[in-house]
Amino acid sequence: MSIHLPQPRSWWRPFFIALFAAAFMVVALSTFASPEPPSAGAPGGGATGAGSGKMGRGLSSRQGADLVLRGGPIYTMDAARSWAEAIAVRGEKIVYVGSAAGVADYTGPRTKVVDLKGRMVLPGFQDSHIHPVSGGIGYLSCALYDLKSKDDYSKAVKEYAAKHPDKPWIRGDGWVLDVFAPTGIPHKSLLDAVVKDRPVYLESSDGHSAWVNSKALQIAGITKETPDPPGGRIDRDAKTGEPVGSLQDEAMELVTVRMPIVTPEEKIEGLRYALKMLNGYGITAFQDASVKLTGEDAYRSADTYRTLDANKQLTARAVLSLWWDRNKGEEQVQGLINARHTYTHGRVRATTVKIMQDGVMEVQTAAVLKPYLGKPGGTGLVMVDPEKLKGYVTRLDKEGFQVHFHAIGDAAIRQCLDSVEAALRTNGARDARHHISHIQLFHPSDIPRFRQLNVIANFQPLWAYADGYVKELTLPFFEPERARWMYPIKSLLDSGAVVAFGSDWSVSSANPLEEIEVAVTRMGWEGQTTEPWIPEERIDLRDALAAFTINAAYVNFQEDMTGSIETGKYADLIVLDRNLFGIPASQISETKVLLTLLGGQPVHGDLKLGG
Repeated sequence: MSIHLPQPRSWWRPFFIALFAAAFMVVALSTFASPEPPSAGAPGGGATGAGSGKMGRGLSSRQGADLVLRGGPIYTMDAARSWAEAIAVRGEKIVYVGSAAGVADYTGPRTKVVDLKGRMVLPGFQDSHIHPVSGGIGYLSCALYDLKSKDDYSKAVKEYAAKHPDKPWIRGDGWVLDVFAPTGIPHKSLLDAVVKDRPVYLESSDGHSAWVNSKALQIAGITKETPDPPGGRIDRDAKTGEPVGSLQDEAMELVTVRMPIVTPEEKIEGLRYALKMLNGYGITAFQDASVKLTGEDAYRSADTYRTLDANKQLTARAVLSLWWDRNKGEEQVQGLINARHTYTHGRVRATTVKIMQDGVMEVQTAAVLKPYLGKPGGTGLVMVDPEKLKGYVTRLDKEGFQVHFHAIGDAAIRQCLDSVEAALRTNGARDARHHISHIQLFHPSDIPRFRQLNVIANFQPLWAYADGYVKELTLPFFEPERARWMYPIKSLLDSGAVVAFGSDWSVSSANPLEEIEVAVTRMGWEGQTTEPWIPEERIDLRDALAAFTINAAYVNFQEDMTGSIETGKYADLIVLDRNLFGIPASQISETKVLLTLLGGQPVHGDLKLGG
């Protein structure tokens, strides 16, 4: 039998014609279609495709771009941690990331071309835990931030009271506990000496303590017979039992319920103050860590965000952590669901619930597994019963909420992890991205659980050096083997957990560059210390940048559209005055943000880059 092979002319020509037609269609579709945004990579990574110069939504290179940045190093923060030479932006989106030669195809007669002159470009920073409205109000009231002594505080309160004789209450913020070392507890007598006729209420910078004068205690009806409220503590004279003028956590509300309401106008002014500052630091997105739905204080701020967003004045993308009232139970869940629907619009997402599980180390209210040294039986405050916490988190998880925990002590961290584990057993796995913030003191056995349970480790890295809070108000209460596990950022990274950063402003600086320097050096960013604290927990610059960009975007469920410089993503970009990879780590905090773009539009600086 003979086999007759087809002659070449009878088969290859149709094949290649069909192949050519298919290739043409692929090119045409990639050029003119409107593809979906790039899909996200693994947690901690970015979307694929940065540096490829692929087209964005409906834009061919022949149309030109609105803006081109070139002439400086561009660190994309994509999954491969790529570098690029140029970016093209049209509208709100990035349409090209790649070589300087390639961007020429996107440069038309109407394109604004910015010569970076060697300056560095990064994705906009994102803050995973911050208090913009209350912080802004604090800075616009009797601000005690950056003052260094008791005398400074007394002088500031006296001057503020004199300048505002018509204010029925003197409200302020920003005093620090280590000024009152070794106890961290201020006394009412210092305030009584400068303001006697009006009540004074001053919150500590960490928001967990209040310092009040005798008039405020009198108005609130707080005497030595007043019991400590659940989850709070009235500090008292050891001999007489009289209140000394310092209130911890839930006890603060004994006074705040008597104070004048914070007006909507004050909240708007506070948020505007914060946004201007945050944009100046290169922050284009954040998660507000405490947004209440009831009460009349600064934290009832969801309407504040909605107002600014509706007026096109919200110059950052905001995720709201809706406050879990620890005096209530599951009956509040429907209200949270309603709020999620009401306030999720535009640049606002009300998709997270905040649960406060303990206090702070410095006054021994953080929940710990073993008693504080010198405090027999003293294991801190547990805000939510651990068994009830499991049920609440399981319900919130079932309803599709992300849970944002406050946990500082090792007991509180474990309780939060246990609650997520309970939710996972009941509801099954889902892309929940629950995260625990602050996480100061760990039991080492709980470190791998973050990866195992897909819980994000949300650190505030500015605190990870031996300042007065650590040396005077924390380390004396722990054995060295326990103290070694404070802020173990490197250990969490090595375990495979997703690590994100936040500032907790106004507790401390909101400047990510200062926080990044501390994460890399474990020393004070202003030379406060010269020896690294727990040096084995230092991390490299790449990981620190990821924690404030793509990983923080992952926390905010925004990594598909922000957090890295890739085609199809929003042009949320910042320009720095120097390349962070070309300077000593000790100079990172000196770096300035020259330009911040949100969706391609300047919200800080201008396209002249300071000339």
